[in-house]
Amino acid sequence: MTALPASADPFAAVEPSLSSARRPWRLAELWLLLLACAVGIGAFALVGYGVRGALPSSFWTESLLLVLLSLGAHAAIRLTAPHADQTILPLVVFLNALGLAMITRIEETDTRQGMMANAISQIQWSIFGVVAACVILWLLKDHRLLRKFTYTSMFIGLGLIMLPLVPGIGRTINGATRWIVVGGFSVQPAEFAKIFLAIFFAGYLVSARDALAMAGPKFLGLQLPRLRDLGPLLLVWGAAMAVMIFQTDLGVSLLFFGMFVAMLYVATDRISWMIIGGTLFGAGALAIINSFPHVGRRLDGWLNAMDLIDVPGGSGQLVSGMFGLANGGLTGAGLGRGHPYLVPFSFSDFIYTSLGEELGLTGMLAILLAFLLLVERGLRTALLVRDGFGKLLATGLSFVIALQVFVVVGGVTRLIPLTGLALPFMAQGGSAMLANWMIVAILLKISHDARKPSIEPDRGVVLQQPPADAPAGSRGDSLETLPVPPPPPGKGAFA
Repeated sequence: MTALPASADPFAAVEPSLSSARRPWRLAELWLLLLACAVGIGAFALVGYGVRGALPSSFWTESLLLVLLSLGAHAAIRLTAPHADQTILPLVVFLNALGLAMITRIEETDTRQGMMANAISQIQWSIFGVVAACVILWLLKDHRLLRKFTYTSMFIGLGLIMLPLVPGIGRTINGATRWIVVGGFSVQPAEFAKIFLAIFFAGYLVSARDALAMAGPKFLGLQLPRLRDLGPLLLVWGAAMAVMIFQTDLGVSLLFFGMFVAMLYVATDRISWMIIGGTLFGAGALAIINSFPHVGRRLDGWLNAMDLIDVPGGSGQLVSGMFGLANGGLTGAGLGRGHPYLVPFSFSDFIYTSLGEELGLTGMLAILLAFLLLVERGLRTALLVRDGFGKLLATGLSFVIALQVFVVVGGVTRLIPLTGLALPFMAQGGSAMLANWMIVAILLKISHDARKPSIEPDRGVVLQQPPADAPAGSRGDSLETLPVPPPPPGKGAFA
């Protein structure tokens, strides 16, 4: 096999030709999709019979749209990313369908003005999300193209975060200034900012990892980074604190800062970054809570939930959700047989407690397992892809989903203070649904690039990538698996 010249980029890709390789049928994905659709349609039917003894009025519309969306996404992936992971899409469809069923259930019984669940609106946003994902899969020929927009993504991401503070378009709801009004629609720019910031963090850390991984002084046996390298961490920390102060949004600030620290640790393999980052965020959050009453009220509602039930802006919603979980018990009251609508925003911020009341602890664990598998497939994609940018980007996007689930579930179960983030793919919210489907598309594209066949240029032979669980010594001689010089000790795996 022809060796690469010494000056060649070990991560430079050779565009493979699929003309001599058979396109996978992706039958595993298709069967899993049918199973996910069956669960969703069954949930729709149970909701109707549990509430009114008949199918919901929108049963056939929602069921048909769910099947069409699933098959359409499957066809688009087979055309644009045929080698992508076959479990990501079915997991997302399962979560989306179950959340839609619960929103339908609450819509059937909740008649309070201004707090109505809207299943048709949710499935419309699901359609927009699938279309956006298909467009990304079609236009993004190689995920490494995103690295060209590293600093452009930074400016766009920071601009989106600060957009709700612009007078005239920003909107404050329930004490948090995270919305803007565009054409009569409320949009959360931070949901899209997390994608752009993940691209920026991945591009920046790939370029700067050598400097960030340099050894500094030792303290209590811990190898600390050099003081001169703390600048990026302090900058992101300052932006997170600004979001917490001016937007009263603990969840968004935690999401962005946590994503950066996690990607920084993965890039450098130094646990000191995690410790320094956690200390900075904890100290900053504590100082802000003590200095700004509007931020401290969230902490009071968490620590003294039973004492602030009747206080406006207190813990009434949190306590109602906890009683709903207690009512669900181990196996739940059954779809359509509980009272989740008694909790304000049971279809958005507190949809997990609604599901817990009617599906019980068993159903809650099944949902968490689905999220766990989704995150695991994203991290597996990060392990398989061979360029440092793709590894960090897949890691960052997977961690965004994981951190959102932790923050939401931890908040409604009183493990941590409430933050107001949306449970991915399940809670009602157009911005979150659209942004999360875009994340899925990028993960699928990275997965496809990691698993696709490679070409041996001197013979024109297509070499198939080995399975994800193949032994290290059975990976073949394709260009994608040529030996790469190892990074210096203690600097992670991202050369």
